[in-house]
Amino acid sequence: MENLDVTDIMILRELQKDAKLTTKELAAKVHLSPSPVFERLKRLERDGYIKNYIAVVDPIKAGNGIMVLCNVRLKHHSNELGRQFTSVIAGIDEVVECFNTSGDYDYQLKIYARSMAHYQELVLGRLGELDCIGSLHSIFVIGEVKNSRSIPLGHGK
Repeated sequence: MENLDVTDIMILRELQKDAKLTTKELAAKVHLSPSPVFERLKRLERDGYIKNYIAVVDPIKAGNGIMVLCNVRLKHHSNELGRQFTSVIAGIDEVVECFNTSGDYDYQLKIYARSMAHYQELVLGRLGELDCIGSLHSIFVIGEVKNSRSIPLGHGK
């Protein structure tokens, strides 16, 4: 963050609200002309502050009305089991996020499923077949209170 000034932070905040802003629209919001905003955007992308531009799809409209947080405990800790697990998880479309965690579980998965039967099929047919998994603990999300991909940014308005 030490390489960012107030204008860079304003640009990042605006893009987190709406990544579809044109350079001209973004320039108006941060009170600069389009050319310097374009240059700043390219620098922010090149330096890795902006990783990607994505469309956020409504999971329910896409037919995935069930969200599950699945805690996974491996049989034991080893690089081999960790690599085996993450390799398989990377190939499962229903798993949209995977975190290596501390505490009682080794990983937490965020999974979207079409139905309870679909989730059961995923657990028994795909995850249950992984020899590296010691146990699973599923938490079914009843409702979302907050879902934000916005990253808190330091100084600036």
